[in-house]
Amino acid sequence: MRVARLPAFRRGYWRVWLALVPLAALSTTAGPSVASAPVPAVLTPVDVVNPRGHVTDHVIVISIDGLRPDAIERFGAATLQRLMRHGSYSLAATTIVPSRTLPSHTSMLTGADLEQHGVTWNSEEMEVHGHVATPTIFAAAKQAGFHTAAFFSKEKFEHLAVPGTLDHVDVPNGWPGKRSADHTIDIAEHYLETHQPNLLFVHLGEPDFAGHFVGWMTPPYAWAVREADDELAELLQTADSVFGSGNYTVIVTSDHGGHGRDHGSADPRDVTIPWIAWGKGVVPGKVLDPGIRTMDTAATTLWLLGVALPDGSVGKPVAAAFEVPVPN
Repeated sequence: MRVARLPAFRRGYWRVWLALVPLAALSTTAGPSVASAPVPAVLTPVDVVNPRGHVTDHVIVISIDGLRPDAIERFGAATLQRLMRHGSYSLAATTIVPSRTLPSHTSMLTGADLEQHGVTWNSEEMEVHGHVATPTIFAAAKQAGFHTAAFFSKEKFEHLAVPGTLDHVDVPNGWPGKRSADHTIDIAEHYLETHQPNLLFVHLGEPDFAGHFVGWMTPPYAWAVREADDELAELLQTADSVFGSGNYTVIVTSDHGGHGRDHGSADPRDVTIPWIAWGKGVVPGKVLDPGIRTMDTAATTLWLLGVALPDGSVGKPVAAAFEVPVPN
């Protein structure tokens, strides 16, 4: 079931605005991005049939690119505020330095720090670097027999779409190399309704797009935060209908914040990110202690499914957020 959407003229305006983003030099690295062929869906037979998770059978991880924690309340992100009220959260989690999209997401989805995964570039450079070598949460979950899917709104994420690790992956290809949140959620919802993955990752780029184009904490950035929040509400409504209310677990976080029209530094406005857990197994209404790192998202996701973290990962499950204790 779908909730009310933006009026058609606003959706059309947003797509036009999004298409102009590359012309405004919003890339966080210099130099053009080389378009590559779409990553095909990978349907690999598994040895385990219908595996069961440790805490939950279904985990949805949502990354809202460029979302500063202080934007959630300031700009009335109602869905995120609801998840915070009924879940466990921190508004003082941290990402890596440099706080750039691709390096940060690589740490988020591998549990490894920059020194381990070595992803320092921040554009689509498949012909140069290929896929990331450090095992991702998709690889670990897939190997354990779980159904995995990922929906990205930036072309550069192709580096994380390692063949054989995802039952389905969707990455925008070609100019402008970006996709709006409403489009990303539309295709993710369709897949969720028809395949019910155990591990679903969804990336929404609106706050980052607006931050680079106009500036963090500006009125357009505020609109972008609310747009991502509205699309998150739609995804969760679909998940309720597919899995049943309270029968799945959600982690919402970000890769970095920002200030002015950029990010990447060790400035607290760049490295401080939200971290929210909600749903099955989550302690309700709890403010988590400081110290959560983006690598902990990978560790927590795999722990929820009962899957061991890949070698080389430094992340730790955020045990305090859950009613089920993490084994010593």
